[in-house]
Amino acid sequence: MSGHSKWSTIKHKKGAADARRGKIFSKLIKEITVAARMGGSDPTGNPRLRQAIAAAKSENMPKENIERAIKKGSGELEGVHYEESVYEGYGPGGAAILVESLTDNKKRAVAEIRHLFSKHGGSMGESGCVAWMFSKKGYFAVKKEAADEEALMEVALEAGAEDVREDDGSFEVITEPDDFEAVKAALEEASIAYHVGEITMFPSTTAALVGKEAEQMVRLMEALEDCDDVQKVYTNADIPEEMVEGVN
Repeated sequence: MSGHSKWSTIKHKKGAADARRGKIFSKLIKEITVAARMGGSDPTGNPRLRQAIAAAKSENMPKENIERAIKKGSGELEGVHYEESVYEGYGPGGAAILVESLTDNKKRAVAEIRHLFSKHGGSMGESGCVAWMFSKKGYFAVKKEAADEEALMEVALEAGAEDVREDDGSFEVITEPDDFEAVKAALEEASIAYHVGEITMFPSTTAALVGKEAEQMVRLMEALEDCDDVQKVYTNADIPEEMVEGVN
């Protein structure tokens, strides 16, 4: 589990998706609301909203929930005002962690996030302490049985992807954030199914963890993601997949 989107795919394998569907919906609604507030209610001219809606649809969120969240963001309906923040810190073994937060109570959010770091063997850091290790990228994961490698490379690279590579039974397509939508459209037009498609944060270096430190790191990541004020968590921790799946 080498950071970025592998964390997303593995946690779904652990069966967490259904158990946390209510929490997932809550986070997606927050993102849609903020995206609509910041960039307008028309997804055609608002890439962040477009991505948020796509993520909500991939989780089978009802259409009326999506529309209500957009209206709250645009001011058509009364809604909560959320503030965005990014927190940085270190997990067990010195692994870097970035936490994106959307909250209606910043004081509560930072206190809870700090507590979770401390409880699971990590520590909050100063702003900028690990952000330099990460860069924003578009990411798609395509199962090997879903696409021919040469065809995938041709479609993705012609659409503007910067790299296509093989990893753990999947092909990974990496893009610059601005090219994400074009590559997404090209994959869909070519009927190439992807099981992960998102804008994420990629670490420039990784920190290999095993044993107790790896277990603590998995628990810290899961605790942070369970926090209502946390939207997304990124890490440069490199943990064997079987170890991630084995932590209860």
